[in-house]
Amino acid sequence: MNRKKLRLTLLTATLCLFGLSVQSQAYGQIHHIAEMTTDQISSLDRSKTVVILPGGILEQHGPYLPSFADGYMNERLTQDLAEAIVERPGWNALIFPLIPLGNGGANEIGRKYSFSGTYTIRFSTLRAVFMDLATELGERGFRWIFVVHLHGAPNHNRALDQSGDYFHDTFGGEMVNLWGTGFQGGQDLRTEKERLEDGLSPHAGMDETSRIMFLRPDLVPNTVRQAQPQTEGNFEGLERIAKSDDWPGYFGSPRLASAAHGARVWKALSTRLVDLAMRILDGYDHREPQRYADFMESNPTLVEINSDALEREREVERRQRDWLIAAGLEDKR
Repeated sequence: MNRKKLRLTLLTATLCLFGLSVQSQAYGQIHHIAEMTTDQISSLDRSKTVVILPGGILEQHGPYLPSFADGYMNERLTQDLAEAIVERPGWNALIFPLIPLGNGGANEIGRKYSFSGTYTIRFSTLRAVFMDLATELGERGFRWIFVVHLHGAPNHNRALDQSGDYFHDTFGGEMVNLWGTGFQGGQDLRTEKERLEDGLSPHAGMDETSRIMFLRPDLVPNTVRQAQPQTEGNFEGLERIAKSDDWPGYFGSPRLASAAHGARVWKALSTRLVDLAMRILDGYDHREPQRYADFMESNPTLVEINSDALEREREVERRQRDWLIAAGLEDKR
């Protein structure tokens, strides 16, 4: 390379770097906390930094979807949200590593508390994990936290909601479980014929299978076209299906799924979640509408399912505590 070309290259690089520097000051940046030093984290403006805590329950999704299906969706939602945050002048997004913990797999609907592909933690454990993170972040001055944890179990959402309430009451900031704010209930994009076959399908049905086909088509086998519909129109019917000995682990009709449908569903879902988050940053009171967990527990069938699940968790907790006492690791008080 001759001197003239070298000077031109250096000048172009300098201008590009300068442009990026100006842009970062105006629009903020997306940061990944796992890659940052203490000084870099400390330098963030707490008033305009949004911490994003993505989750991803390991939960069976039948023979056609991966157990980490929720995690893949939460990763993409986190990225969509972070990009929207940094478009606001001066705001930064601080993304935590995904937390692969959750409560209440769909298998609990059929009282199948052990199911291959589901690896959950107790309600009290999930709440403690997020309360601990709330404490760490609150004591370091962070005031905005969004939890991105797309999972529908009422007990799961109640644990995250209570963690957020603790953060608000203790540190005066906002820690919002976006999925639990009552933001569900978007437009049904299925055709009438598809609705009749898919029915009420909150888990691994047409919509969720379509989302994964759109996000991770490599993880959905072609055998999904052979899926036999598990169709019901209410939670009482879903409970009957899930209790059967040969329940495959999904509801609805995943054979109807497509990547094209998944793209439409995803756009609607992501747009609603991002819009909600932006309104919260602008002062919207997310506690005003009825919370998702409260709405879901207005159904007597779900109340019974959730109550039975919590009793099962208390049995597990007693078993663990008995071992700790016998091993001399905890006293009996």
